[in-house]
Amino acid sequence: MPSWQRLPLLALLMLGTPAAVAQDERAAQQQLDALGQQIDAMTQQLGVTDQARDSAQQALRAVETELAQTHQRLDQLQGERRQLNEESEQLRQHRERLEQERAAQYAALGQQLAALYRLGPTPQLKLLLNQSNPAELDRMQAYLNRLTQARQRRLGDIARLDTALVDTERALAERQTRLDTLADELEAQSALLARRTEERRSVVTTLDDRYESEADRLADLSQSREQAEQQLRAIQAELARLAEPTPSTNITRTQGDLPWPVQGAITASFQRRQGVHYNGIVIQAGAGTAVTAVHSGRVVFADWMRGFGNLMIIDHGDQIMTLYAHLQQFDARPGQQVNRGDRIGRVGNSGGQPSSALYFEVRRGGAPINPQRWIARR
Repeated sequence: MPSWQRLPLLALLMLGTPAAVAQDERAAQQQLDALGQQIDAMTQQLGVTDQARDSAQQALRAVETELAQTHQRLDQLQGERRQLNEESEQLRQHRERLEQERAAQYAALGQQLAALYRLGPTPQLKLLLNQSNPAELDRMQAYLNRLTQARQRRLGDIARLDTALVDTERALAERQTRLDTLADELEAQSALLARRTEERRSVVTTLDDRYESEADRLADLSQSREQAEQQLRAIQAELARLAEPTPSTNITRTQGDLPWPVQGAITASFQRRQGVHYNGIVIQAGAGTAVTAVHSGRVVFADWMRGFGNLMIIDHGDQIMTLYAHLQQFDARPGQQVNRGDRIGRVGNSGGQPSSALYFEVRRGGAPINPQRWIARR
């Protein structure tokens, strides 16, 4: 739980009874859940984010959205495969321990049976005939009884181990079956990813071919930026109308000390480039590199937007928002609370970009401000 949620709860713990505190905690959590639902409804109300008027941009949105979904599905499948492999390895180690324990139990049982064998087929009768001292007879009878009980325990332990081994083998078989199914699905998703990538390449080529000059390209970028600004203003207006605004996360206290959302060289600085990247910075990074939230907050937007591709916006309260664009995929959804350092997506080239990079913005009251004044120096 982030600090901005813990502080109100600490105050309640100091002021109220345990029952009252629990009730207030539930009420606070219900308010946070309601806020998430409002944000999710707001995103749905904003509707289609693609403001493009031509079929090429619409095609780009469609194929890059499908690409993001395919990447997410591949990520989920690979994560499940890693978990199953770890579980299978743990089960194999458990099986090895069970087999070693069963072997030890068999060895101990063999020793007990050998001791009984040395006493002959009727040890009780021999004791009765050969022992004249009643006390010695009682002692030997007690020894035989303990030996018999120990043998029964060993047999019970071996039966338990046999059952555990059967259960372990069954669990291993189930996981192997699931792994085989995952392998088939991963192969199918990889083939789908290759097709979607080729479709995207074709769409981007179509978009590039329509520009007769650099001026035409810059004019289109300017149009994309204006449409994006309209959409961002709409998001800001919807946030202002929320019944429960995002609580303060004290982000202003961290100015100049925020972590980088991804490590890499800055290839475009604030207000030093034409087009949609005018209001932020571009950080070069490899495709698929994890993108992390720079501070705790709520996701208020996660969708495709012309010029930005897959765009995520996090509201940190205090009228501060951060924007993360050109994502390969989303790892958080609108309304979801995220903490500093949480993975929210992966670096991509969505939005028709020629290479993979992350576009990062910081906005206060809807107006862009220099992100380099907020993130830590390196």
